[in-house]
Amino acid sequence: MTAGPNISIRVLDWAEAEPKAMPLRLQVFVVEQGVPVELERDEFDAVSKHALAETAAGEALATGRLLPDGHIGRMAVAASWRGRGLGGAVLEALVAEAAARGMDHALLNAQTHALDFYRRHGFVEEGKEFMEAGIPHRTMRRTLERNT
Repeated sequence: MTAGPNISIRVLDWAEAEPKAMPLRLQVFVVEQGVPVELERDEFDAVSKHALAETAAGEALATGRLLPDGHIGRMAVAASWRGRGLGGAVLEALVAEAAARGMDHALLNAQTHALDFYRRHGFVEEGKEFMEAGIPHRTMRRTLERNT
C-alpha cells in the first residue's frame, strides 16, 4: 500500500516490524506521553500484525498493530509527520487486514483527544471514558465489510 510519494505502508509480523516500530512507539508513548516503558512493551506484539509506514530510505513514520481478536492499538505517528494522513493510512491498513482475516468488527481504545480522528474513519464510541496508562480513553468499534 502507498501513502504518498516515496512512502509505503506494509503489514508485517513483529520480527520484521520491531526494529523500526518500537523506537517510534517509545518516542511517542514513553517520551512524549509519559507512559511507563513496562506498559508499552507487552506479550501481544509477537502475536499481532503491525502496519508500518516508512520512507523509501526506511525511516519509520507511523505504526499500529492488530491483535488476533480484532483490537487495533499502539497507533503512533512521528511528531514531524502528524496531520499528513499517515495515521489514517495506517489505521485503514489495519482495518483492511482485520477484514481480510474475516473479522466482523475492529475495536480500539482511543485516547479521548483523538476521538474525532477515529470517528472520521467510521469508529463509534462504546461505554464510558476510562483511564489507561494515566490517559483518558474511550472504547470504539467499527463494523467491517468482508470481501466475499
